Amino acid sequence: MPEVVVQARRAEAARQGILARFGAREYQVDRSTIEALPGGANQPLNQILLQTPGVAQDSFGDIHVRGEHRNLQYRINGVQLPEGLQGFGQVFDSRSLRSVSVLTGALPAQFGFRTNAVINLETRTGALDPGGAVGIYGGSFGTIQPFASYAGVVGGWDLFATGTWLRSDRGLENPTSARTVPNNETEQLRGLIYAARQLDPTTRLSVVAGTALNRFQIPAPGGVQSAFTTFGQSEFESANLRSRQWERTWYGTVALQKSINADVDVQIAPFVRYSSIHYVPDLVNELAFNGVASDVLRGSFAGGLQTDAAWRIARAHTLRAGFLVSAERSRFRAQTGLFGVDEDGEALDPPFVLDDRQGRTGYQYGFYVQDEWRVTDSFTVNFGVRADRIEQYTNDGQVSPRVNAVWRPTDATTFHAGYARTFTPAQQELIATPVLERFVGTTNEPFTLESGLPKPERAHRFDVGVTQRITPAWTVGVDAYYKNVRDLLDFGQFGGALIFTPINYRKGHVYGVEFSTTYRTDPVLLYANLALSRSVGKDIRSAQYSFEPEELEYIRGKYVRTDHDQLVTGSAGAVWRAWEGGRLSGSMLYGSGLRRGFANSEKVTPYATFNVGVQQDLVLPDGGTWTLRFDILNLFDREYRLRDGTGIGVGAPQFGARRGFFGGLSRAF
Repeated sequence: MPEVVVQARRAEAARQGILARFGAREYQVDRSTIEALPGGANQPLNQILLQTPGVAQDSFGDIHVRGEHRNLQYRINGVQLPEGLQGFGQVFDSRSLRSVSVLTGALPAQFGFRTNAVINLETRTGALDPGGAVGIYGGSFGTIQPFASYAGVVGGWDLFATGTWLRSDRGLENPTSARTVPNNETEQLRGLIYAARQLDPTTRLSVVAGTALNRFQIPAPGGVQSAFTTFGQSEFESANLRSRQWERTWYGTVALQKSINADVDVQIAPFVRYSSIHYVPDLVNELAFNGVASDVLRGSFAGGLQTDAAWRIARAHTLRAGFLVSAERSRFRAQTGLFGVDEDGEALDPPFVLDDRQGRTGYQYGFYVQDEWRVTDSFTVNFGVRADRIEQYTNDGQVSPRVNAVWRPTDATTFHAGYARTFTPAQQELIATPVLERFVGTTNEPFTLESGLPKPERAHRFDVGVTQRITPAWTVGVDAYYKNVRDLLDFGQFGGALIFTPINYRKGHVYGVEFSTTYRTDPVLLYANLALSRSVGKDIRSAQYSFEPEELEYIRGKYVRTDHDQLVTGSAGAVWRAWEGGRLSGSMLYGSGLRRGFANSEKVTPYATFNVGVQQDLVLPDGGTWTLRFDILNLFDREYRLRDGTGIGVGAPQFGARRGFFGGLSRAF
């Protein structure tokens, strides 16, 4: 085996030892599974995550893990990235991954700030995944997606690079059930570079850098009657709206990994991330229909340092400790077009513009220490504590104890249980403090002048589960969780700009149970997941001006379902290597419906969608391998609604994609 491969595997094992998954529930999807499922690595990352337990689908590319809105931590090769602004497009390219893991439950003390789930992305490397590919994928909805990747070892450097460009006539979920709607084009560019080098037998340097540049048109349903006379014109066609959104992200990490005396592993990793979202309205048309049109720009530049260490101080004890410090500069700019109103509440043409500019610099600090104590050969306990502090829109902090226990009574049975105190601040870059009085007497007048500042969420989390290996190929599991929350964080899309605003419920509860099963043997992979969950909150404590008074008063006195609450979520899939070089695959999603209506008192209609795919590898005499694939997504052309435009913080109706036919051709080298 080449020395560079041995070094890469040794470094990988040491890094995995630093990253403590102990006591958390981990579900991993490897590269071969990603490639084999319908759509393969051409699918955005959120579609892959939907095939893991407890992940529910929403509009605008959003996902909800275990009944929560966001609160997800993304790590690349174990290094946490600043959260950044989340838009419609995906930041990370599925083609760059060796595997993606979803860690949930009562997470160990190593994980802070975003603690509902950790999405750990392991990138491909030149030493462990040599080779490259070029290809193209496309089909329905005007989709075309060329891509290229390379992995190899050059001059002692372990290298991997990939790039993908996507163009489609279906950038967002359609506002109607029609197959296509006007003005819904998107162009997206994603790329990633990984480079690593062994500096000496115990020291390794690795670099990851990536970008995502996305442009979206914002579709609107036709046939809506305009409500305002704008610049003397009173008749407009809603289907002609030409709003747009630009999303830009750059990120990078540098990790220095060191092993000391075979007992201590340390990783020091500075990181940086820039992201921005710019919503550009169709000024005249939006004014005509909504009475307000906002050109909104949000930007965030963040950087920091993460350090983690693992010390095997004795046979029964592994001590882990580390810290994270980050700084962020966020900015907000809005130019809002609106009308004044007369004594009778009638809009006064022509409109005028109000400007708003804000900026903020904030800091986050986190420190943890934990001891993994192997009490017996079958019973292990992990005690830990972390301290977090923020100096952002508010100065606050918390000391959070964590404890996890794992018991393996047999080689086939594993029980785990855990408790975690968590501290989750709202995203600084999403917090703006508008001067509400400026909008009094306009068509953008708020419902109330009450505007509480978002507070950090504080919660007690409990998790218990069991995994049983029935045969060497067949594994089943069940996991239950409960979260008791003060200042439950949620997000809503209020107003015309499709940018989310954080809100707090004074009290909240999130609980549920997940069932999963996997059967993996050559040549078959089968899996199925079923999750039951409930998420409720009471008494809105921030951004109250976004709510109608009747709804705000109702929520003040009663627990209501959060808008992303979905009682039943299911997924399943199969891969069959049916013949030499050939693969058949299928996948499905089920949702009982997200919430809708006054105070989220109703839900949309349940749905189930099915996808199928077939692939064939062709090995040519010159040594090249060509892969042909054909996929049908939403096989039965199910018309289903994700949102109907009602509910807390829900601004637009959204329908899932209709049936699509897609094909691809790629060449490996």
